[in-house]
Amino acid sequence: MLAAEVQKQLVYTIKELCRVCYTCVRECPAKAIKIINGQAEVITERCIGCGNCIKVCSQDAKVFLLTRSEVKDLLQSDSKVAAIVAPSFPAEFTEVKDYHSFVGMMRTLGFDYVFEVGFGADLVAREYKKLLESNLNNGYISSDCPSIVNFIEYYHPDLVKNLAPIVSPMVAMTRVVKQKLGDDVKIVFVGPCIAKKAESEEVDIGLTFRELRGMFELASITGDNVQPSDFDPPHAGKGAIFPVSRGLIQTVNICDNSLEGNVIVAEGSRGFQEAIKEFEDGNIKNQHLEVLCCEGCIMGPGMSAGGKRYERQTYISSYVQSKITAEQEVEWGKQFEKFKDIDLTQSFKVNDRRLELPSEEEVNKVLASMGKFSLRDHLNCGACGYDTCFEHAIAIVEGLAEVEMCLPYTIEELHDSVDNLAVSNEKLAKVQQALKHSEKLAHMGQLSAGIAHELNNPLGVVLMYSNILLDELDKDHPLRTDLELISTQAERCKKIVSGLLNFARKNQLHKEEIELKKLADDSISSIIVPNYIRAEVICKNPEIKALLDYEQMMQVLTNLNKNAIEAMPNGGKLQVEVGQNITEVIFSIKDSGIGISEENMEKLFTPFFTTKGIGKGTGLGLATIYGIVKMHKGKIEVDSNTDKSKGPTGTTFRIYIPKDDSNE
Repeated sequence: MLAAEVQKQLVYTIKELCRVCYTCVRECPAKAIKIINGQAEVITERCIGCGNCIKVCSQDAKVFLLTRSEVKDLLQSDSKVAAIVAPSFPAEFTEVKDYHSFVGMMRTLGFDYVFEVGFGADLVAREYKKLLESNLNNGYISSDCPSIVNFIEYYHPDLVKNLAPIVSPMVAMTRVVKQKLGDDVKIVFVGPCIAKKAESEEVDIGLTFRELRGMFELASITGDNVQPSDFDPPHAGKGAIFPVSRGLIQTVNICDNSLEGNVIVAEGSRGFQEAIKEFEDGNIKNQHLEVLCCEGCIMGPGMSAGGKRYERQTYISSYVQSKITAEQEVEWGKQFEKFKDIDLTQSFKVNDRRLELPSEEEVNKVLASMGKFSLRDHLNCGACGYDTCFEHAIAIVEGLAEVEMCLPYTIEELHDSVDNLAVSNEKLAKVQQALKHSEKLAHMGQLSAGIAHELNNPLGVVLMYSNILLDELDKDHPLRTDLELISTQAERCKKIVSGLLNFARKNQLHKEEIELKKLADDSISSIIVPNYIRAEVICKNPEIKALLDYEQMMQVLTNLNKNAIEAMPNGGKLQVEVGQNITEVIFSIKDSGIGISEENMEKLFTPFFTTKGIGKGTGLGLATIYGIVKMHKGKIEVDSNTDKSKGPTGTTFRIYIPKDDSNE
């Protein structure tokens, strides 16, 4: 049922909370964390469900699959539901002083039956003892921790044959309950482990103690407002000590001291990896491994955060001591005998998920990109989350890591960036100075264009009539010299006007393919926007391009932007929008200023028309804009409002430029 599905994404990242500290990478024994664009993502097919990343994430960016709603639905169904509770519950619900109250809370929540997984641990421990005493194998690895089983199946497949062919206490207790109540009963495992959610299809749903605590709080269930009750039999014996360090060997009194024992206990993400590696390499001969991903199940990721290991261990010990009495041991012996023949066997399959190691050439190439050319450059600081620079480089080649994760490399890059920024600032100062000079030239060009336009007609008349008179006069006429002087100087004026037109860029276009969003951005950044004006560029498709004269269109946009800013002396919003239709690209320059009065609308593009005060404007700006737009075969439209009663005031200039210039 659910157990077959949860492996899809047992642990995942809340991207908004990830602060890129790489702690999860460092603590993940399976290296199932992939860094993409600076964020840590869990690779589901590599994850062994240990939950180490959840325990070490200080930002709560790593979370596990919640199954509270599925449990709630199951409890509200017509099915009989049995909870099998992991023996670490006394270390979680420390506020509940009597375990009978805890069982009462479970029944109040809606469970029809409440069993102890500790009895399953008793059965499993007996099988382990038989297995180890038989000495039919060079060494067994305990298989009660599903994360360890996943780790071996995925990353040490040659050791699958060494996994003890025994089910976990959870599965053992599930089989006990099924034998007692029948196959129709629904089983919910409640414990401190995330991996249990996906361990076995025999269990319907896995629930963590964290989730159970949340369900109690939501239903306002406490130990003080329930009817105390006992666990349903069979009750646990010494198996209740299973979740603490060395719990298995303590349950069956197996010796693990250095002189007499042949059992090695390893726990925690580092410890179990080292033990398995040495076991695989043959360094540990004729030894058996009891391994746990956590430092005892009492420190599992499904426990509430902040608990102390040894304090929790004392709660477990106190519970076991208070529970095991002479009378209870007799009853336990009867139950143990009753279920002694239950099938506790399990088989494991190789599920190799190791990545193929990249070539030395590929790794060295990555190392070189991080400035690591010799072993002296390998600091192995571990800041990236990998133990060595070489492992980090391998992970980069495999697509699990990024170069920027290397702290020394990033610091060096930062220093270079600071130096480059200083150079850029110097260049920027020069560019700004040149920009101011360009603006002055632009104003001069506008003025020159207006003057040239006004002088062209009278100059034409002077030239025409002076040449007519010269043609009519004899060569010896006394006025001929004066007329020649007039004609020469008029021709000179014509050349000056022609030069002014070239300066004003009225005579030709230098078209090139331009990114319109960049043009709009540049038009904003090239002017000084006061603090009381909010300027923005809107472009739904940043890849829009068109053939334009960049400089002249920049002049159009910057002049309109300046006019818009001047129209908002009390602050407002300047918006430059870039868009397109089938045949045209469109620029819309919109302000929230005072607007343009209706009587002035028809005069906008008339040369020398201005509403500014004396000395504050020449009236050539919009005329020049109009000319540039027309040179691009385009058109310009204006909408404006000065009456607040008719809606928001402000002005919008829309410029339409054809995409196709084949008719030019």
